Amino acid sequence: MRADWIGRILRAIYTVVLYVLLPITVYHLVWRGFRHNAYFHRWAERYGIYPHATRTTGVLWIHAVSLGEVNAAAPLIDALRKCRPDLRLLVTTITPTGSARVRDLWGHQVEHVYLPYDLPGATRRFFAHFRPVLGLIMETEIWPNLLFTAQEEGVPLHILNARLSARSLRGYRMLAPLISRALRTVRLVAAQSDEDAERFVRLGALPTQVRALGNLKFDVQATDGGLFRDAFRARAGRRPIWIVASTHEEEECPVLSMFRAVREQVPNLLMVWAPRHPERFRPVSISAGNLGLRWSARSIATWPGPEDDLFLLDTLGELAKFFAVADVAFIGGSLQPIGGHNLLEPAAAGVPIVTGPHLHNFADIAKRLREAGALIIAATADEVAAATVELLRDPEQAARMRQGGLELIARGRGALQRYLELVAADLPPALKRQSGSSAKRPPAA
Repeated sequence: MRADWIGRILRAIYTVVLYVLLPITVYHLVWRGFRHNAYFHRWAERYGIYPHATRTTGVLWIHAVSLGEVNAAAPLIDALRKCRPDLRLLVTTITPTGSARVRDLWGHQVEHVYLPYDLPGATRRFFAHFRPVLGLIMETEIWPNLLFTAQEEGVPLHILNARLSARSLRGYRMLAPLISRALRTVRLVAAQSDEDAERFVRLGALPTQVRALGNLKFDVQATDGGLFRDAFRARAGRRPIWIVASTHEEEECPVLSMFRAVREQVPNLLMVWAPRHPERFRPVSISAGNLGLRWSARSIATWPGPEDDLFLLDTLGELAKFFAVADVAFIGGSLQPIGGHNLLEPAAAGVPIVTGPHLHNFADIAKRLREAGALIIAATADEVAAATVELLRDPEQAARMRQGGLELIARGRGALQRYLELVAADLPPALKRQSGSSAKRPPAA
């Protein structure tokens, strides 16, 4: 009993703090809206208010916070759509880039709304409106009121492809008594690695709740880029291609400095640059122009010209195709203490990878790629530039790195089937479709 009262008090304090901070959510939406116009729209969803009528047929809910998580969840969502066509799939995100990716991949074949803020009223309205039969939360989204409300509403939850860095574990310490109670409402935490599983247990999950089932990102299929590569090369010319992906604002000046340093050694280099956030597309193009660089953009010219120095990838959902045309990749979020971004996508495309030192959000994957000889971790921007020059000048080393990455990807596949079996065990029997026939069963192991 004492533990129950402590939990209630902790949750009440947490909720009061959220309500006190509620005006800040409006300020945040306005501030982000000036940087990315989509934040000005669909505010009602963020508070659990939906204009259309409630429907009560079976809903399978998948939450993927942003673009990267949507991409990681895509193979699972596609498989679920095939094996359980009787269920309505609801995919929630938090960011507009995640929302745009959901629509790009599935259009209106899945339902989509923003996940509401972690306020008890908002979460109750969310569950009352959609009435999911099961919830699948991708990676690291631990919102106490959301988890408690799911338990109260009888909605079983899984955290899938779960990852928790040592740094994030330390960050949760202040809320650990509450977080541990929230985690214990979850049916299973399916972790990417043994290290992630161990950290979830340290955070408060019961050992019986946690299993290491592998990383879904290994099962993301590489783009068949043959025709795309030929079209790209026909316009850009036969010259070295360096792709710089998922950079943040603080990394943009170092990237331009690296480009100048690499171009001194490789004069005909073309850089393909994909900033992490859409609001950075225009500032990057302005900075390039101010430096006298010749640039074009995917949204304007479709392809780079033979005289371009820089090609700006200012669209969403196409990064994998452009990895396939590159000779070397730099992955951002790693020159500053941001924690890095998805390293498996370039590895699956067969491109050697160079990063900065800050990879704490992908420590396990970075370690495995480095051991496979597919990744170079540089301490500074200057070292990134030097490693890039070396790879562009040494095709044999680049080929070894490329092969090491592809072999690691091949060895890592299989998580998708394990996740499908896990989800299938908690889904209700197939609902009858209008034709009267039952839905297909999940594929056998």
